[in-house]
Amino acid sequence: MESMLNKLKSTVTKVTADVTSAVMGNPVTREFDVGRHIASGGNGLAWKIFNGTKKSTKQEVAVFVFDKKLIDKYQKFEKDQIIDSLKRGVQQLTRLRHPRLLTVQHPLEESRDCLAFCTEPVFASLANILGNWENLPSPVSPDIKDYKLYDVETKYGLLQVSEGLSFLHSSVKMVHGNVTPENIILNKSGAWKIMGFDFCVSSTNPSEQEPKFPCKEWDPNLPSLCLPNPEYLAPEYILSVSCETASDMYSLGTVMYAVFNKGKPIFEVNKQDIYKSFSRQLDQLSRLGSSSLTNIPEEVREHVKLLLNVTPTVRPDADQMTKIPFFDDVGAVTLQYFDTLFQRDNLQKSQFFKGLPKVLPKLPKRVIVQRILPCLTSEFVNPDMVPFVLPNVLLIAEECTKEEYVKLILPELGPVFKQQEPIQASNMILLIFLQKMDLLLTKTPPDEIKNSVLPMVYRALEAPSIQIQELCLNIIPTFANLIDYPSMKNALIPRIKNACLQTSSLAVRVNSLVCLGKILEYLDKWFVLDDILPFLQQIPSKEPAVLMGILGIYKCTFTHKKLGITKEQLAGKVLPHLIPLSIENNLNLNQFNSFISVIKEMLNRLESEHKTKLEQLHIMQEQQKSLDIGNQMNASEETKVTNVGSQQIDKVFNSIGTDLLTGGESENKEDGLQNKHKRASLTLEEKQKLAKEQEQAQKLKSQQPLKPQVHTPIAPVKQTKDLTDTLMDNMSSLTNLSVSTPKISSSSTFTSVPSTGLGMMFSTPIDNTKRNLTNGLNANMGFQTSGFNMPVNTNQNFFSGPSTPGVTKMTLGGTPSTLPNFNANFAQPPTTMTNSSSASNDLKDLFG
Repeated sequence: MESMLNKLKSTVTKVTADVTSAVMGNPVTREFDVGRHIASGGNGLAWKIFNGTKKSTKQEVAVFVFDKKLIDKYQKFEKDQIIDSLKRGVQQLTRLRHPRLLTVQHPLEESRDCLAFCTEPVFASLANILGNWENLPSPVSPDIKDYKLYDVETKYGLLQVSEGLSFLHSSVKMVHGNVTPENIILNKSGAWKIMGFDFCVSSTNPSEQEPKFPCKEWDPNLPSLCLPNPEYLAPEYILSVSCETASDMYSLGTVMYAVFNKGKPIFEVNKQDIYKSFSRQLDQLSRLGSSSLTNIPEEVREHVKLLLNVTPTVRPDADQMTKIPFFDDVGAVTLQYFDTLFQRDNLQKSQFFKGLPKVLPKLPKRVIVQRILPCLTSEFVNPDMVPFVLPNVLLIAEECTKEEYVKLILPELGPVFKQQEPIQASNMILLIFLQKMDLLLTKTPPDEIKNSVLPMVYRALEAPSIQIQELCLNIIPTFANLIDYPSMKNALIPRIKNACLQTSSLAVRVNSLVCLGKILEYLDKWFVLDDILPFLQQIPSKEPAVLMGILGIYKCTFTHKKLGITKEQLAGKVLPHLIPLSIENNLNLNQFNSFISVIKEMLNRLESEHKTKLEQLHIMQEQQKSLDIGNQMNASEETKVTNVGSQQIDKVFNSIGTDLLTGGESENKEDGLQNKHKRASLTLEEKQKLAKEQEQAQKLKSQQPLKPQVHTPIAPVKQTKDLTDTLMDNMSSLTNLSVSTPKISSSSTFTSVPSTGLGMMFSTPIDNTKRNLTNGLNANMGFQTSGFNMPVNTNQNFFSGPSTPGVTKMTLGGTPSTLPNFNANFAQPPTTMTNSSSASNDLKDLFG
């Protein structure tokens, strides 16, 4: 593998070196840069063909080079004969100018090492295409190796050769003398051109007389480059030493045979014994049947047979061949018309271009790109023809790859994008481009879209023609997804809005609204809410079509999953705008129903969303209240109630001076005195009551915090009655009771009602000071039934007199329904009170 690569490298290097050494000294290189070796042509394929460019204009050319090293084996006089023959052919070609002849750009130049001249850009010779790769670089280029001729190319190519021969025979009075595949060149656009006039013969008679062409006798001793190719030569050249225009027609017949038989000539000629070969050939031609021409299309088979006739007068002339039905093909005729386009006036051109879209699909892509496209784009310099040419160019662009489009078509469209004169043509161009906008946006690079394509769309939106504005607005939604978002937001949407607000045409205004509605899905939600919806309120007209367009945009925005309208927008802007529009007198019943339907949907969603929000907010508020109340109750009952309440109770009972409970509280605070008291024994009934109280206390402790209920606020509570005064009044009344005085056990305490139980007894706020007093009473006053049992009826206020506002009925100790006799409750042995002398005296007075 490595050896093959090295061999290939050395071959390429050798070829490059040979070319450099052969061409560099030639005067052609002063004006032209010589490029890559691409093909070979001319008699014996002796000319190497290179691509090149003109230094001054960068115009593309083909450089034909004959390297004199090829004839080093010949004697000097033979070399001179070969060089003279080659020079004669090129000089004759340079003098002749015709579309069917190869165009010379620079005449022949000779140097010590080579001959060289420049022509129009060339692809290859017909011989190269048919498989003769002599004098080509190795390896052969895939462009030539894989090249296959289409039928339309073959037909039109042979027609072009026939037209070239007709020009030579009729106008120039010349016989080419060597019509072969080697001397037929395919230029870069695929046209077939004639070259190789080395052996041409001009008429010796004046132009008005019958032409007469002298002929030289075949000399087998001459070098092969000094003789025509005998395989394509008419029999009369050799056998009768005569030539005429019909001799070229025989050569044309052999070329046609070779084209349809992969380059193989109809007869093989033994150059060593050419006379014998031609005699045998003449015999075969006289008996030539259709079986020998099976590869030739049937519609031209008989004409080829006529061209190969041994009798020159029977052969069709060149002009007759151009008119045979075989060449009357729609593709061939189309290509022929393009070659004569410069001769037509604008009216003829316009008619031709109008019918061209029907023909283009029938032609191969290569033919269209190489032959037709350059002819079409050349017409862009004619402003009046652009509207007729442009649809065909865009039709070709659809079949091109993106790379082909960018390379071959887009550069030609640049000036057309900006064309604004004449106005009528400019408007037509805008319409055509708008209809093909998806094609342009798909294949045009982003930079060119921003610089060339979108400005044309903007110009169409601002055009004075209502038809163009309507078409533009109708087409924009079809390619909106291909427009980048910044361009749409900052350039396209503002122009659509301006078209809607500033136009006097109802159709443009309605189409603007429809266009906006269709491209909403490509816009950002907040851009729609902040820019599009407020714009709708600026539209002045109240025609039903406009109102329905406005309603459509609102509905699209409202129902679209990506967009949507917030309830704030609905309540504050949308509904206040839609509701007045719904009662416009211009609306019919169906249109009114459409408005009402959308309005109801919006109201339902507004109600649903806001109701849901309020419900969630309410739940959150209730949960927060519950947490706050629970925390407040736990914290205040465990800390504030205990500390502050005890202090308030001490203060109250110390001020009375005769309160029994103060002594009890003092006894609890004095550890030494508690040890001296003895617990009194309880009766069975008292124990049962005590057990019930404990069960009730346990239930209250285990009860869950109450959840606040929602109800209407209660009227402000009247000022709470002073509990201290009430308590003092009640205690005073106790002193007047005529009861026996039992002794109180030193260990007797007040059984407390749980704080949670007390909290349940208050449903409205009360004064903080008195709430603390009440809480302190429950928390620190322990009424143990063994020492002091003071049951209170559950339906009776603890305090005498009217009920205190804000305080519910409450029970201390147990829950008996009647107040028992104090003599029974205090029948225990008396104990000594150790608090103070005043307290003892008070107790003596109280209990006797």
